Formats: sequence, structure tokens, C-alpha cells
Amino acid sequence: MPSEFPEMETERLILREATKDDVKDMFVYLSDPEVVKHMGMGPFQSAEDVLEELEWYKSIREQGTGIRWGIALKDSGKIIGSCGFLNRIPKHYRSEIGYELSKEHWGKGIASEALEKVIKYGFEHLKLERIEALIEPENVPSQKLVERQGFKREGLLRHYEYTCGKFDDLYMYSILKGDLLNARVQEK
Repeated sequence: MPSEFPEMETERLILREATKDDVKDMFVYLSDPEVVKHMGMGPFQSAEDVLEELEWYKSIREQGTGIRWGIALKDSGKIIGSCGFLNRIPKHYRSEIGYELSKEHWGKGIASEALEKVIKYGFEHLKLERIEALIEPENVPSQKLVERQGFKREGLLRHYEYTCGKFDDLYMYSILKGDLLNARVQEK
């Protein structure tokens, strides 16, 4: 991982490191039951919960197992979600991708805009060959989001995680570096 946090820009967004200054904005969406219901955790109860999340972002980056960008609106600088890699295994050139977005920004193409940039970063800078997304079967909007980015559903992982007092089935999606290259060639 680079020593400086890699900031990226899209048409409407700045993908940057989330900091303690963003706790209030992050608490808005991380305390929303609808936002976190497919994330394997309950709604955040306090600013302390957000600070723990920021510590996790920092720890995965330091350990080389992931990186998480805050999704900030260009016009206001306000963090409205996050996106990034976790469970990265450099030896196998693969990582899982995860994301969440404040409900008021759903359906505006923001998650897609951020995801596209992060996927490109993973293939180009982290030298990934494979990016995985694990998605609950009930989370149809998330499935459609990754499918629009070129991910393929590989199968159902039964009782793959135990979260919030229950076992969760998860669909395994993936995109390979070659899938992205092939899509670009077909667009030309």
C-alpha cells in the first residue's frame, strides 16, 4: 500500500481518507437500519462506534489487507458513504470489495461512480487479478450494481457468515482483470 493515502476524483465525488472530522456525517448513514441491514451488523449507536470503524479502516490499511475510501461529495466535501477493499490476499492477487451509501443518495449513480474508480484502482495499483463481492440474496439493488460493473455471479455460499445472531447465505460475485479489459475492447 502507498504511504500516502491515495485520493481519487470522479465527476461528482472525491474518494478520500475518512477522518475523525467526518464522524458526524458517517454516523448519519451508519446509524440507519436500512443502510446497514445487509452489512452483517446492527445500526451504530454512538460516535464511538464510528471511531471504531475508522480504526478498522486504519488497521486494514496498515496490515495490507484492505483500504477504505470515504465517498465525499465534491461540492460540499461531506462524506456520504464508503467503498473499498477488505480481506485482500496479495499472494493470490485477490480482494473483496465492499461499500455503503447514505440512503438519501441511493438511485443517483453515486455508488456506481465510486465503485468504478475503486475497481480500476484495484486492478491498476494493487495489481489484483480478481475482485470479489459477497452479497445477501435479498440485496437485489447491490446485485444489480455489481452486475452493471461487469461482475459475474458464481454461486451461493450457504450459511457463509454468522452475523446478528443468524447464519447468512451470500452470493459470490467476481470480476477479473481480463473481464474489464475485454469490456473496454468491446466498447471501442
